[in-house]
Amino acid sequence: MDLSLIIQLISGAVGGNIAGSLMKNANLGTALNSIVGILGGGLGGQILGALGMGGAAAAGGGMDIASIVSQVAGGGVGGGVLLAIIGLIKSAMAKQ
Repeated sequence: MDLSLIIQLISGAVGGNIAGSLMKNANLGTALNSIVGILGGGLGGQILGALGMGGAAAAGGGMDIASIVSQVAGGGVGGGVLLAIIGLIKSAMAKQ
């Protein structure tokens, strides 16, 4: 397993839990926030890498500080966004 993917998954879990604590209507509980965050972090990091926003070092597998920060940001944002989307869907379904 690639170190950049591990960084993205961990930061995705953190991002999912932060988003869950900030948006009470999207909170799924710590375990589900982490799982959804991990999925979102992996997807978000891979999408940013495919768009070339991961930096040249990240694309080449290098581990300089800029690529690590980029991977943490991509994973965290991806985890938070996916949790927000799933949380909003959950809230909308509960209202029906």
